[in-house]
Amino acid sequence: MLHQIVTSINDVLWGYILVSLLIVAGLWFTLKLGVLQIRDFRHSLSLIYTSRVSDGSGISSFQALCTSLSARVGTGNLAGVAIAISLGGPGAVFWMWVIALIGMATAFAESALAQVYKVKNRDGQYRGGPAYYIRNGLGIPWLAALFSLSLLFGYVFVFSATQANTIADALEHSYAVPELNTAIVLVALAAIVVVGGLRSIARFSEIVVPIMSLLFVTTAIVITVVNFSEIPRLLGLIVSSAFGLQEAGSGTIAMAIKIGIQRGLFSNEAGAGSVPQAAASASPKPNHPAVQGYIQMLGVLVDTLVICSCTAIVILLAGDAATNGTQEGIAITQQAMQVHLGWFGGHFVAIAITLFGFTSIVANYAYAESNLHFFRLDSRVGRVVFTLIFLSMMFLGTRLELRTMWATADMAFGFMALINVAAILALSPTVFALLNDYRMKRSIANSGQVDDIKFSAEDCDLQGKVDSKIW
Repeated sequence: MLHQIVTSINDVLWGYILVSLLIVAGLWFTLKLGVLQIRDFRHSLSLIYTSRVSDGSGISSFQALCTSLSARVGTGNLAGVAIAISLGGPGAVFWMWVIALIGMATAFAESALAQVYKVKNRDGQYRGGPAYYIRNGLGIPWLAALFSLSLLFGYVFVFSATQANTIADALEHSYAVPELNTAIVLVALAAIVVVGGLRSIARFSEIVVPIMSLLFVTTAIVITVVNFSEIPRLLGLIVSSAFGLQEAGSGTIAMAIKIGIQRGLFSNEAGAGSVPQAAASASPKPNHPAVQGYIQMLGVLVDTLVICSCTAIVILLAGDAATNGTQEGIAITQQAMQVHLGWFGGHFVAIAITLFGFTSIVANYAYAESNLHFFRLDSRVGRVVFTLIFLSMMFLGTRLELRTMWATADMAFGFMALINVAAILALSPTVFALLNDYRMKRSIANSGQVDDIKFSAEDCDLQGKVDSKIW
């Protein structure tokens, strides 16, 4: 009954409303920002070199990027892609690429807004996100509270439970590890990392995320090179299936679009309003809100256009051996890896999903914790109660049914995205003003040095109220 209720809500939410809104928002920001994801791509990469510096109030921009990648690069990259292909056919992969490409502009907008409307909590640390720019930028506190409640529901009760569920499923499939044992170990390890708060999570992500991503991508590249002669046929299959030019698996064009965008958003989170929590916590260098927007839009590229594509290629190159049968979710990816790598393939995916899922879990904690300040619950007692609830839901997540968990995650993500996309569209004038201010100051910086760029709220026509102690 629960699954039927959640599915009915998702059918309405994801049927036309959210898919249309995300595409409109992505195209709107892509065009109005001058296709900056392509035009300024090299500049985005160059900012990585100055992103390792932080101060006492915030983490570094690179740590914020790794924290957001911790949440992005999770089970959605392995299990989610498998689900997209099994439900929407190979064409779903194409629509994942499309929503990622235009979503890079959306990611820029929401992350820049998170920076300009950020605040300091009672410990003097930066906090922010959609709840803050809806309240301070648009002046709609009730909508801000609704978003924050949606985020807390998703990240405390659903998303980490989904990650834990997939990890337990992968370890049981590969090693017959009882779900209870996995749950106990996951909770213990997560408690060790999150007890130190955002800075501890950021340091953990900064070390683990680049290593695990590089290992996974390298493995996929090796598999691609070995099967290089199949790549043209594979790309043709993805494109033709995306436009319904041929029947492929169970996917039709409508299903391919819906599932591709749905799974793409769940993986890269562009427009969902989750990444701004990490973006707001950073002290960018140079000190301008647009800098964090540039850096965070690279996360969408890494997540979907790189890692999700690697998973899709591995699965599709395995052919019917991976997608035909009773497997679902992560089991499809494991089966595909076994086709390519033999007995080691299943072990590799089990290790990858454990690392990807665990880093997502600790990043989810950071996202949810950022919203405690919004309700003035970021006291010692509030954090202890919050942490206990978070860890308890992780534990329960390993025991719940996979299909219902993913459907509930889609529902929670959908509500967040619906509110957030409407908000950033309404705050478009501020986004445009921030980018124009940055481009102007960059063009006149001494000797082209971006370190000379400084932001002041008085230089821009911003909507709402900005914390004058910060900007």
